[in-house]
Amino acid sequence: MAYEISITGAEGALEATFVPEVGMIGCSLRHEGEELLFPGGGLAAYRETGSTFALPLLHPWANRVGAWEFPLGGRRVRLDPDSPITHRDSATGTAIHGLLAASPYWTVTDADRHTLTAELDFGRVPEYLEAFPFPHAVRYRATIERTTLTVALAVLPTADVEVPVSFGFHPYLTLPGSDRRDWMLELPVARRALTDARMLPTGETVAIAPGELDGPLGERTFDTGYPALHGEQPAFRVADARRRVTLRHLSGYPVSQVYAPEGSGFICFEPMTAPVDALMSGDGLRWVAPGEEFEASFSIAVDTP
Repeated sequence: MAYEISITGAEGALEATFVPEVGMIGCSLRHEGEELLFPGGGLAAYRETGSTFALPLLHPWANRVGAWEFPLGGRRVRLDPDSPITHRDSATGTAIHGLLAASPYWTVTDADRHTLTAELDFGRVPEYLEAFPFPHAVRYRATIERTTLTVALAVLPTADVEVPVSFGFHPYLTLPGSDRRDWMLELPVARRALTDARMLPTGETVAIAPGELDGPLGERTFDTGYPALHGEQPAFRVADARRRVTLRHLSGYPVSQVYAPEGSGFICFEPMTAPVDALMSGDGLRWVAPGEEFEASFSIAVDTP
């Protein structure tokens, strides 16, 4: 059985559980005993296939990348479509969501009632480095204060090589006991990316006014990239009559993907450090130099409206 670690706020109203040996997956987020992360096929299915589940990290890229082999920063990325660490999007044939789904290589470095810190040395795992030849370590820190979970992820080069930054998270948020059509949304998005048949950005965008997409989820569906957001710390919200969940980009996340397919019991507000396919296009792609580190953070807060 996988070893779970739970953290909670001082009042105990919010509790989060992580499984370090299965990709540092956030497998549960409970508010007053009710689950706010969509369970999908569960932990076992996520371990085996990387399927829809809870709160996964997407690294070293979020969403899709346009080729299985391409030059990057003077090196060559070679993704094997038959490797168990890569994932092919069945709808588009593209590589999707990075290499660390269900990774067993995380090590817990600190844990107490309110905070959990873990690290993964990407450069020491041969299959990772063969696919993505940029040696680095990743540090994951989760903290709960009162009814707010904050997640910070840092990338630290471990060789004399710059490392591209294109990671993100994919929280499958749900509001138990209410009809998704009645969920009220606040989406602080400023531009929508137009995409091609493979759901990759064309480079064209459409402007969105503040509040334009706010309102009930209703019958709307989303699988949409937003490469520009409104505000310094954009706050995405979903609420029903009983509670409101706010995902806030605190630092390092200028991009979001919103995902709510037809008939789903969840909505995803996905904080991303770079736009979809940035590893190939270079659009919005940042790099972290040897001897430095890059850290991005977001929070999920729960309150009663």
